[in-house]
Amino acid sequence: MRLYAAVAMSGFRRYATYRVATAAGVFTNTVFGFIIAYTYIALWDQRPHLGGYDLSQALTFVWLGQALLATLALMGEGFQGELQERIRSGDIAVDLYRPVDLQLWWLAGDLGRAMFQLLGRGIAPMVLGSLAFELALPGSALTWVLFLLSVALGVCVGFAMQYLVGLTAFWLLDSTGISMMSSLLCLFFSGMTLPLSVFPGQLGEVARMLPWAAMLQVPADVFLGEHHGLGLVRAFAFQAVWAVVLLAAGRALQSVATRKVVVQGG
Repeated sequence: MRLYAAVAMSGFRRYATYRVATAAGVFTNTVFGFIIAYTYIALWDQRPHLGGYDLSQALTFVWLGQALLATLALMGEGFQGELQERIRSGDIAVDLYRPVDLQLWWLAGDLGRAMFQLLGRGIAPMVLGSLAFELALPGSALTWVLFLLSVALGVCVGFAMQYLVGLTAFWLLDSTGISMMSSLLCLFFSGMTLPLSVFPGQLGEVARMLPWAAMLQVPADVFLGEHHGLGLVRAFAFQAVWAVVLLAAGRALQSVATRKVVVQGG
């Protein structure tokens, strides 16, 4: 476990070196936060309590989305591209020769990335949003702890989905199309575009059952205090089950892909 902890810290330090990119990311998230916030204000002015949220909760959802956008890699800006490139170039063979578990190696590195993004790009937009708008911030320290636990599970679900997409490079010479499709589905079904509780009828019911909901919608509802008691247990179980299922699927696909590794050039 010390090895994977070291890999996680290496991932943290790696992203911490890109200070200008981090500052640019904070600026971009903040600008988009203001744009979306005022859009929500206009929408909630016409439809108060839309999706079961009051205006304060809706605005909090906006800034949570901006704070967690990079942490959860909702636009696919995590390790996925690097994994696909290593598969295409053949460098994945070196990774397979290492005396470590391939999936856990990438998971540890991604957890380090997520930790830095939460601190480096998550806190500042949330603070700025809370200064400009009246947000529904939790008053209990326990709620903050539960929220961070939910975010960690969301990161694991996001990693598992990106790992599955990344492994498609074993069969596809160019995975750009499937990567873009994955990012679009994530943005729509995670709640980043609109809270899933706003989705009407069966679309909303289906959306809340999909794994993308475990990435943003569930952590946001934990933060907003929408889950209590048994409902909170079910929310965490929902995230944990999807994490286990998707990680198991990734391990199975990895086993199929590595039985006979063929890369470009031979």
